[in-house]
Amino acid sequence: MLGSIPDLLRLVAVPVFGWAAYRDVKTRRVPNRTWTPLAVLAVVLLLWDAYTVWAGPTAVGQRLFFVQVAISLGFVIPLSYGFWLIGGFGGADAKAFMLVAVLFPVYPVYYLPMPSVALPLQQSAIGVFSLTILSNTVLAGIVYPLAVAAGNLARGRFSLAMFIGRPVAAADVTEEYGRLLESPDGFDRGGLDLDALRMYLRWRGCSLADIRADPDHHRRPTSLPAVPNDPGDGSLATDGGDPVADDVEGPADRDAGADETDRPAAIDDPWGAERFLDDIDHSAYGTSPAQLRDGLDVLAEQDEVWISPGIPFLVPMFAGLIVSLTYGDVLFSLLQAVGLA
Repeated sequence: MLGSIPDLLRLVAVPVFGWAAYRDVKTRRVPNRTWTPLAVLAVVLLLWDAYTVWAGPTAVGQRLFFVQVAISLGFVIPLSYGFWLIGGFGGADAKAFMLVAVLFPVYPVYYLPMPSVALPLQQSAIGVFSLTILSNTVLAGIVYPLAVAAGNLARGRFSLAMFIGRPVAAADVTEEYGRLLESPDGFDRGGLDLDALRMYLRWRGCSLADIRADPDHHRRPTSLPAVPNDPGDGSLATDGGDPVADDVEGPADRDAGADETDRPAAIDDPWGAERFLDDIDHSAYGTSPAQLRDGLDVLAEQDEVWISPGIPFLVPMFAGLIVSLTYGDVLFSLLQAVGLA
């Protein structure tokens, strides 16, 4: 496969994005240092291309290139940042798409060892490659709920949550990533984030098994420890985020002789939810006291719950990148097929 040197160097992004997608599935954490070398490479290659085009013979080609770059940088980067601000993207997702905007502003070209065949096969009319990656990523993300629903249907799992979730044993949810899809009132897409649950359990120094064994005791805020633990970041990983310590103290490990009524806690704060969220120095993934209380009520009483494991956005992004580099713009092809492009 032959192409210009900058375009060939851009292929370095493929294994990096593949590794980041794998890491996102396993840990939901991607180190910031992942993107730094690619960001440097992206800037260098963009300047390289800009100089090559500027020194080129045609003014039309120069104007088109700089318009496409302006669209990529001026639209995709603010869009990614905006989605991060409103919580639609995680930090790694936003950084990855900002990087895509700089690394792939225009279509690369890779010539195959056969006559007149070059990848990507299908280009869009506007010619901004980062927009092609974005649209292919969205289409790849749409496939996910259909696959989830098909899997639940094949297993005879029927629920309002069957398109976005799967059932798991309530006692095992601390070994999962995702979000509860239940509240005491039934199906709820805005249920408790499981990372926030792990933070809460670590903060108060107990396990979910402890809560399920005696929910009435743990529901009373007087059961909270006088000196809570560092909640960490809720990750299951031991090499990404804050590792889970083996020496976390439980309530029995400290102040064992203290009278629970002497511990500062509000009697109108079931589960100590408000105290937890007030005590930590950062957000528990946007969790509210009501979400935490409802989630704990559900997990304390039910044997099986539905969770939405979600799909880390870097996974469809990686798929969108691969499809974009090979086939090209799927959405543009679909619009052409129905006469809209």
